[in-house]
Amino acid sequence: MKSKIWLALLALYIVWGSTYLGIKFAIETIPPFFHAGIRFLISGLILVIWQRAAGHDMPTRKQWVSMAIIGTLLLLGGNGLVSWAEQFIPSGIAALVIASIPMFLVIGEAIRPNGIKPNWQGIVGLLIGFLGIFILIGPAEISGSATKFDPFGVMAILFACLFWAIGSIYSKTADLPKSSLMNTGAQMLMGSIGLFIVSLVTGELNGWDVTAVSARSLYGLSYLIFVGSLVGFASYGWLLQNAPISLVSTYAYVNPIIAVLLGAWFANEKLEPRIWLAAGIIIGSVIFINSTRSKGQSKLKEVAVESHQ
Repeated sequence: MKSKIWLALLALYIVWGSTYLGIKFAIETIPPFFHAGIRFLISGLILVIWQRAAGHDMPTRKQWVSMAIIGTLLLLGGNGLVSWAEQFIPSGIAALVIASIPMFLVIGEAIRPNGIKPNWQGIVGLLIGFLGIFILIGPAEISGSATKFDPFGVMAILFACLFWAIGSIYSKTADLPKSSLMNTGAQMLMGSIGLFIVSLVTGELNGWDVTAVSARSLYGLSYLIFVGSLVGFASYGWLLQNAPISLVSTYAYVNPIIAVLLGAWFANEKLEPRIWLAAGIIIGSVIFINSTRSKGQSKLKEVAVESHQ
């Protein structure tokens, strides 16, 4: 059993750590919101049909409404904005900022009615973590770096973190299907609707030449659908049933490092000292925040584990 757990965990490290690069390749010749809509429509259909064939009930009307809200926040507001932002910023940088989602979760949980307030250690962890984000994406003059990141891309990633945190906190009390994979598939379907609508409203399809889509973009999209979504979620779901959540949660700390390395190796993204410094600070602060949570916050930790692309 231990070997299976570590194989599944290794798969999760690599698969979800590589999705940022998959997005980067996919959006080279496919509009970002449209590509995400296709990804989640196909992945969602496969998961829902699979779970229905396995005997799980279809979601109720009330559950569809809940999953429409969650899918819109997580997949449109979260993943959609990440896809859009990767037109302007490196995939590794996007992954490092997304790694800070547990920090946004702590803030969101603290300000909601009857929410759990962080202890003083958690507050210290938040301050350190946001310092890491500032070092990563702040003014180049302050960090001594020659690289400047597009401010709109940076803002989009930060808003993606915010939307993901709001959707995750809402999901804690929402009426959802018992099957985690049915839940995920239905969220993907509902999220894809919002992604297609935004794609049409923003006009990103105007002038888009389907025949100009590159093989690399198609490979990237196919990888996101069949490996990033299906293999990733299958591994994740199995691990939740067979491994301690403290072990499963380690993927959230490893994925950003995988993403940074893959971006450097396959997309020629720069690796600067400030990136490694910021990475260490952000990931270290998230580990520290998680380690200081009380037992009453264990459910929040489960939600935080689910921050992925």
